[in-house]
Amino acid sequence: MNRYPLWKSLLFAAVMLVALLLGLPNLFGEAPALQLSRKDGEPFTAQTSVTDITTLLTQNDVKVDTAYLADGRVTVRFADVATQLKARDAIEKSKPEGYVIATTFASKAPSWARKVGLKPMSLGLDLRGGIYLVYEVDVDGAVRQKLALLERDFRLKLRDSRIQYQSVDAQPGGVLVSLKEGVKAGDALAALQSVDRSLALTTSTDEAGRVLIRTVLTPEQIKERQDFAIQQNITALGNRVNALGVSEATVQRQGLSRIAVQLPGVQDATQVIRLLGKTATLEFRLVDTLNNPAEALATGRAPLGTKLYKDRSGRPLLLKREVIVTGDQLTDASTGFQNGEVEVALRLDARGGEEMLRATQENVGKPMAVVFIERERQLKEQNGEKVAVDVTSEQVINVATIRGVFSNQFQISGVTLREGQELAKLLRAGALAAPVYIVEQRLIGPSLGQENIDKGVRALLIGSAALFVFMAVYYSAFGLVADVVLICNVILLVAVLTLFQAALTLPGIAGIVLTVGMAVDANILIYERIREELRLGNSPQAAIKAGFDKAFSAIADANVTTLIAGVVLFLFGTGPIKGFAVTLSLGILTTLFTALIGTRALISLIWGSQRRIDRLPV
Repeated sequence: MNRYPLWKSLLFAAVMLVALLLGLPNLFGEAPALQLSRKDGEPFTAQTSVTDITTLLTQNDVKVDTAYLADGRVTVRFADVATQLKARDAIEKSKPEGYVIATTFASKAPSWARKVGLKPMSLGLDLRGGIYLVYEVDVDGAVRQKLALLERDFRLKLRDSRIQYQSVDAQPGGVLVSLKEGVKAGDALAALQSVDRSLALTTSTDEAGRVLIRTVLTPEQIKERQDFAIQQNITALGNRVNALGVSEATVQRQGLSRIAVQLPGVQDATQVIRLLGKTATLEFRLVDTLNNPAEALATGRAPLGTKLYKDRSGRPLLLKREVIVTGDQLTDASTGFQNGEVEVALRLDARGGEEMLRATQENVGKPMAVVFIERERQLKEQNGEKVAVDVTSEQVINVATIRGVFSNQFQISGVTLREGQELAKLLRAGALAAPVYIVEQRLIGPSLGQENIDKGVRALLIGSAALFVFMAVYYSAFGLVADVVLICNVILLVAVLTLFQAALTLPGIAGIVLTVGMAVDANILIYERIREELRLGNSPQAAIKAGFDKAFSAIADANVTTLIAGVVLFLFGTGPIKGFAVTLSLGILTTLFTALIGTRALISLIWGSQRRIDRLPV
């Protein structure tokens, strides 16, 4: 008798039953779908929203396979891509203000599986299709923005401290302050130092004898600002992706100054690229009513302390250089209607509210302008070559007289419906801390992704079939047991990937194929040990026990060393390498479980209860 502990056999059976249940949704595949979320960012909470959408589509002769509410979003599945696109157009036409619509794919698993929380494993771009973008962050631009903010803060501090100055100018690497004659350097230094205690300030005098105060950013401060810009851009891009309604998106740092964005299942690249890459913000400035803007336009020179702008009709305007509030101080933005006109409702943070309150108190009855600033990098031809050029568009979208005092909540108008929606979305998502531009762009169609899946599955089936035949021929009945255990290993690996929603990529499928090939090594080691024990004259039952006991150390050593390699690949690899490392590492763990517990349980079930065995079919 060679009895195996009953609890271990029951444990193996229970684990495999759970694995079958977890992996079941992967058998049904996916179909084209639309994922709808509310434009105000709030989740859908009632099933009536699903009914409203399906009713709308039915009225437009669009056949819906199924529609359901999950994670605050409505998913509507269709039979083919043509129906999916027809449904998107119908919703956009009927409810242009209602929803953010993302074209994606949804599982065809039955509703009961979804209700109990079962869902298929997450697929990477190369298998599901979608958009892959790599952005280069203009880290030097982030430093320039830091200096521009310092320039503004220095101006405000000197004004609040009633210290007269000639000029405050941001220069490469620092800010230069020129004081008026007779102003003491000590008072100005104390005021400027209070803006940022970490700044190093130095003083000198110019030819006219005026005091100059200069601050230069240290290499550590520059590096800190660059890292902040990248992290802020990652957050802002992630928020913008969420605003698009895209699920399972990945936004992560790549190298020193790049950000990789993966949007699985997204098919419409135009809107995504346009929205993600823009740097849009607002500036609120007072209008200069003393000087003539037409004269400034004709001469090309704006009076001291002003800057020349144009409104949407091309009319010139002179605005004060001093900025009251910028888009960086916005905490919320939403679009609405007032008297039939589109308005964007804005909310400022505490500091912005204080600045706006002070500006409106001091300037009641005076005009204030809203400047919309948009930056993006475009490819232009220069000397026969395509070069990347930063394009900045500054336009006055609204000029209004300050009728009363307000602080952190107000509305602006002068934008179209589409512009208002996009502006609110960009501002709500957060401004990019530095301009970004695309250095790599890949659009993977769903047909190519399905082709990758088909080829990967075909490779797995062919490799497994050849392995099954070899094991059955070479190890007889014991080889068939190994084949069953290998199937269990694949099922368990798929279940674990599904449970943790680890994105499966094409290299990940290669990792599964490699896992199958490596998993049989454990069975071979065990079976060869059993053969060796039989050649030494031990009884079949003793040979089985000794084979498992003596093979354990070799199996453990071989798999642990491979696991270490997999962990290293995961920690230091990127993209496809990580996908391979994940499946390889998880495959090693499932291999150890199925080979050491599953194989032993099955062999004990078949041959362990027999009192007398003349020979083992190994």
